[in-house]
Amino acid sequence: MKNTVLLSGMVLFFACSSGPTEEQETRVADTTTVAHIDLTSYGLPLLLTPPDKQLTAGAEPSIIWKDETGTLAVEAGERFGLEIREEPGDMPRLKATLERDLLRKNTIIRETPELLVWRSEFPDDPDLVSIHFYRILAADGRTFTVQDSDGPAYSEQDVDRMSAAISTRSPA
Repeated sequence: MKNTVLLSGMVLFFACSSGPTEEQETRVADTTTVAHIDLTSYGLPLLLTPPDKQLTAGAEPSIIWKDETGTLAVEAGERFGLEIREEPGDMPRLKATLERDLLRKNTIIRETPELLVWRSEFPDDPDLVSIHFYRILAADGRTFTVQDSDGPAYSEQDVDRMSAAISTRSPA
């Protein structure tokens, strides 16, 4: 008799729970949308749009303030790494440095007053190719530079994602 009551109770419990409701499914779907990360807690009036977790093998962004260099480093997986500094940014100086590089051949892919994207390769090893970016961003009367971090060889798609990941906060 006890087994019958227990069995009927379990059947009733499972019969009444029909899986997630529409509201629960909506909440789950909302959590997969990309949320901006406000960087004001690091003293930067900027927003970070984290990369899609599918591109980072599920890795969450790691944000580290490096006091010795005044750099905010953001990494997520192997295909996303950037550095943010508060500095005026000097595009002509960067271009001159790239032209003087004796080890690598640097080819500018895209250039605007705020963004420089270039291809860097070693002439004697065609497999060692990477794409880099340097972006100047003004926010709240301050100037910041954003660039890819030293690390793996990034593709042009990686660089496009990273350079677009930082934006200014809208005034409240």
